[in-house]
Amino acid sequence: MAQAAHQSSPHLFEVDQSASGRFWTLADADEALVRRLAPSVGSSDLLARLLATRGVDPAQAASYLAPTLRDYFPDPSSFADMDKAAGIILDAILSKKRVTVFADYDVDGGTSSAILARYFRAWGQDLGLYVPDRLEEGYGPSPAAFRHLKDTGSDLVITVDCGGAAVDALNEAEAIGLPVVVIDHHLMSAVLPPSAALVNPNRLDDTSGCGHLAAAGVVFVFVAALNRLARERGLAPADGLPDIMPFLDLCALGTLCDMAPLHGVNRAFVRQGLTIMARDQNPGLRALADVAGIGKTETVYHATFMLGPRLNAGGRVGDPWIAAKLLATDDRQEAIELAERLHALNEERKEVESAILDLAMAQAEQALARNPDRGILIASGEGWHPGVIGIVAGRLKERYHLPSIVIGWGEGLGPVAKGSGRSVKGVNIGDAISMAAREGIILSGGGHAMAGGLSLDPDQVQAFDDWMVAHMAQFSAERTAALELAIDAVLAPGAASPALVDQIAQIGPFGIGSPEPVFALKSVHVTGVRQVGVNHLRFIAEDAGGRIECIAWRAADTPMGDVLRNGARVHIAGKLKADEWNGRRRVQLDVADVAAD
Repeated sequence: MAQAAHQSSPHLFEVDQSASGRFWTLADADEALVRRLAPSVGSSDLLARLLATRGVDPAQAASYLAPTLRDYFPDPSSFADMDKAAGIILDAILSKKRVTVFADYDVDGGTSSAILARYFRAWGQDLGLYVPDRLEEGYGPSPAAFRHLKDTGSDLVITVDCGGAAVDALNEAEAIGLPVVVIDHHLMSAVLPPSAALVNPNRLDDTSGCGHLAAAGVVFVFVAALNRLARERGLAPADGLPDIMPFLDLCALGTLCDMAPLHGVNRAFVRQGLTIMARDQNPGLRALADVAGIGKTETVYHATFMLGPRLNAGGRVGDPWIAAKLLATDDRQEAIELAERLHALNEERKEVESAILDLAMAQAEQALARNPDRGILIASGEGWHPGVIGIVAGRLKERYHLPSIVIGWGEGLGPVAKGSGRSVKGVNIGDAISMAAREGIILSGGGHAMAGGLSLDPDQVQAFDDWMVAHMAQFSAERTAALELAIDAVLAPGAASPALVDQIAQIGPFGIGSPEPVFALKSVHVTGVRQVGVNHLRFIAEDAGGRIECIAWRAADTPMGDVLRNGARVHIAGKLKADEWNGRRRVQLDVADVAAD
């Protein structure tokens, strides 16, 4: 049974153990800092506290609350090779060379390639497109892909969201005389592969301080560099230099879907990009919003959870070129056709994901039954599609609050198994996978703190599981710390209003590095619990002063669902969302966790 310890003051509220095994702590703001921040937010104590707990200094408050490109946009020349790359590409445009963009198959790659396609179009030039197949080619450029582009007439290639670590492919490009400009943002080694130019704020010799940018952000800076260089040379197409501001919707979308941290210029990209997105100037985004049932596309939720999965669906289970084509097209009819194909592929992706998730959860339950103290979950199966194993690993991590790896092989997927991992805060799964590769436990692999990928033979899975369980035993304290759920404030159900949601939105956008506020409802009564969709629960939380509608996603078959159904008083943690239905604006709580009173 979950336990809750709380005092009469809401500021002392905490939960020792919730339905999901987490503990809640109330954020502790520096009172002096709160008072200094209050004038920046109209003397709102709540907003001042939210800013204080997010580390915002009073001197930064104005630009944090209203981030602009004027305040945050970096000097393009501060990026290593940026000026060199701009010169190469502008010369190629002017000389009408055949240029092809080689894009990664995710949203960041698709938005990056679409920004470049639209920029080239403004100069009256077509930009070729190449997107690798996840199953047949894997991530990033290959020697074979560059040979194909050379043989089919490309004079120059721009890689976006990939290429920085493609040593073999870039060596091949140099050998066959194919110039390649790399625009990437992934971590790199000290040894640079050969290229015509390599723009990456995560180059070890880059001094821009912009390593937090997604590829779409780097590409947006790049087109600004192109415009600046053209202006310096006194050059422009007949209609004038391309207006790059309308590209901010694509920049924001790539930034959000790649989970880039929302600080510095990324906040300005997203804040202003969502404003552009709401104007429906991009036919592809409007068509995709229509098939997704979105009226006005203007929120982080719309971009990240409605558009993003559909754009990713082609790269996961179908044609990886569709998303990039959709985002670049100005043809309304083509946009509708492409959007409908992506929507259908997303439905297929959900079915594939659901089937694998059921099998993976069964394996996870069995593994925990055998060893409740194991510090990682590893599930595997023949025929498990590599396009969804990363999503399934994320679902396992969310459900069990443990680092999780999902592996698939066979049935047309090739003899080598592919795995994808997701981790909890404080446990670096990329390092663990890299170490396993160095010790010969798996064929190859790596990643970063929160995610990683690997290749191994199917008969290595058990040894890899044993090795990982032993390795993760040392991170018990980190896993425990990751169970903390930080509560920003205790809220009465009756105080949750559209006006409060609008007030909170003033400190957005929310995302990685800028967490959305989490509120706790203390000792409320739950009524009207009903299942909606496949396994979601909708219900009412109320106390003597008011009520609020709540939804708990994917909770029907979890301990959270059991607590909600038992009719007792509970504590609920979640995020406030505004929704409009039949012209009436209402507020609901998206539930993160519950605990019995």
